[in-house]
Amino acid sequence: MFHAFDSSAPNRPKSPLTRPDWMALLARAPMPVLEAALAPHSATAPRWMRAPETGLMMVQGRAGGTGERFNLGEVTVTRCALRLPGATQQAPVGVAYVMGRSHRHAQLAALADALLQDPSQQTVLDVQLLQPVREHLAHQQVQRQQRVQSTKVEFFTVARESGGADDEEEGA
Repeated sequence: MFHAFDSSAPNRPKSPLTRPDWMALLARAPMPVLEAALAPHSATAPRWMRAPETGLMMVQGRAGGTGERFNLGEVTVTRCALRLPGATQQAPVGVAYVMGRSHRHAQLAALADALLQDPSQQTVLDVQLLQPVREHLAHQQVQRQQRVQSTKVEFFTVARESGGADDEEEGA
C-alpha cells in the first residue's frame, strides 16, 4: 500500500522525527515489535481519554492518483486516546487509529505516541521501536515488488519488413 510519506525525495535532507511520521509507522507496525519495545511501559493500565473502539471509516480514492475524488468504500478502524499512568492533566495525550479490529494494537500505538511526545524518550524509542518497524515495512515492500516482478509480462512488437508485395502495389 503506497503512502506519500513512504517515498522520500532523493535530495531531501533527513527531517527530525515528526508526529505524523511516527503515527503512520505505529499504525502499520507488527504486533510482536510493538509488544517487545513497549513491554516495560505497558505493565500498568493507562488513563483512558477514549477507550479502544471499533468503527467504520470512509476511504476515498482518486482516478489515476490525481483525478476527482470518489468514495471507494469503508474500512474497519480502531481508535483510542490515553494518558500515561500517573501523568498530570498537562501530560501529552497519545492517540492512535489503526486499520482492523485490534484493540491491543490501538492501545500500544497510542502508548507509543504518548511516549514519543517526550523528547527524552524519542531517541531510545526511535532505535528500539521505529527503526525495526521501518525495516519491517521496507522488507514487505521488497517482497511485494518481487511478487509483482515475477508476474511481469514483457510486450514487444514485430516491425513489418519494408519492400513487400503491398509496397509495390501502392507505388503503381
